[in-house]
Amino acid sequence: MTNSKYVDLRSDTVTLPTQEMREAMYRSEVGDSMRGEDPTMNRLEALAAEKLGKEAAIFVSSGTMGNLVSIMAHTDYGDEIIFEADHHSYYYEVGGYASLRGLAPRIVVGNHGVMAPEEIAAAIRGTSPYFPTTRLLVIENTHNRGGGNALTLEEVNSMTEVARKHGLSVHLDGARIFNAAVALGVDASEIAKFADTVQFCLSKGLSAPVGSMVAGSKELIERAAHFRKIVGGDLRQSGVLAAAGIVALEKMVDRLADDHHNAFLLAQGLKEIPRISVDIPPNPTNMVFINTDELQMDGTQFLNKLRGQNILAVAYGPTRVRLVTHRHIDEEGVQRATQAVERIVSEV
Repeated sequence: MTNSKYVDLRSDTVTLPTQEMREAMYRSEVGDSMRGEDPTMNRLEALAAEKLGKEAAIFVSSGTMGNLVSIMAHTDYGDEIIFEADHHSYYYEVGGYASLRGLAPRIVVGNHGVMAPEEIAAAIRGTSPYFPTTRLLVIENTHNRGGGNALTLEEVNSMTEVARKHGLSVHLDGARIFNAAVALGVDASEIAKFADTVQFCLSKGLSAPVGSMVAGSKELIERAAHFRKIVGGDLRQSGVLAAAGIVALEKMVDRLADDHHNAFLLAQGLKEIPRISVDIPPNPTNMVFINTDELQMDGTQFLNKLRGQNILAVAYGPTRVRLVTHRHIDEEGVQRATQAVERIVSEV
């Protein structure tokens, strides 16, 4: 828990594997996973597909790779894909879909990650020799830059209905889909059912050391596996990594509620501090975003002052700062972070 010098709120990606994961990795039975001969990887892929209610799943080394191969599986060279303006693939994944697949992004501005159905419809290109073909709608749940918002089933349904009406496929960047499921009180498969492919991370709040999963129909997963090979993502005795992923899915999902609780406590504490504004989305999870405008201090200055108080966070804009709770943050860590911000504000 929070027993180190620093309270590390930069991301839930800083989580370390549990002792049970380390022991499972040590004991894992392995084989050549590229040939389908790694029994532990085969078990993880079957488990991931079952958890999301899909026919098949494959392991990829990262969420970025998972989103990339999924997008490639749905599209032809030169197609257009619709992103929400703050979507992770559009914002943080180096434009791989453009450089490797020649795809054009079409942007819809949403609200905490939720796109209005009429805005999606307006973004879909008609048939014309002047336009690329709109092929895919990409949704993110939970939505990172949207404050960690968990999009509801009704919201996701309303967006995907428009896509289906116009013949588009749907990919869900569900890096934190289990956070969304816990926050909404539903099974992850209820969120995943609206999408043709879903990517989720094992190495964030679920605490595995490496990896993400892509789930979907057998046909789409075969296509995704083809593109995984193209980008160098095939592995050999990957059951060593899969063993930790199995523990993550079997043991680490329900405890995400603790992270949400601690994020709630952090948000409530920060709300009481003058000149600090807290962005609380409709369905918060394990993220807290604050704004330092009223302090007349940019994000970098604020982060440096936080680090001086042994608190780590990240900037998400000139005056926007993100703090993320995870397995290594307890109520003591929340209190330390809140007190650090109070001290910084009192000195300004």
